[in-house]
Amino acid sequence: MSAINLFNKHRLLLYYKGDISALTLFAQHSNGSVCFPEPLPPLSSALEAEDFTDSKVSIHPSTLVNAINGILQLDNDLLHAESDFSEQIDTPGGIITVYMARFRLLDPPHKLLQSRDCRLRTLPELRGRPPAEMELLRRAYVKVMES
Repeated sequence: MSAINLFNKHRLLLYYKGDISALTLFAQHSNGSVCFPEPLPPLSSALEAEDFTDSKVSIHPSTLVNAINGILQLDNDLLHAESDFSEQIDTPGGIITVYMARFRLLDPPHKLLQSRDCRLRTLPELRGRPPAEMELLRRAYVKVMES
């Protein structure tokens, strides 16, 4: 399955969390979206857990991480899939499942992401994103802080 087809119904949130400081930063495209490799469609909304649909075909998040590594030209050991985070977004074209991957580095990869036309942002810096993305970020932040 090509990387493009892989992301028809899936997205990734990329984040960095400092092991000592607990500084948490989310990757953001130059287009403003925090979903990789592309934004959620307009009119998307986050589903509540009780409304999630079961998919007969499931993709492991590490498959998505490998695809993102290729798209962003990242070394294969920089991102680690967070298999315990999975959120569903209702879109006009159907359900999109969003997973999360963590940068496994001592320091935030600011320069690396800037060279890919992306930035690392704190949650307050991401205010004003579409409601579905803000809800995704809220849920992701809760998950990161609980781990």
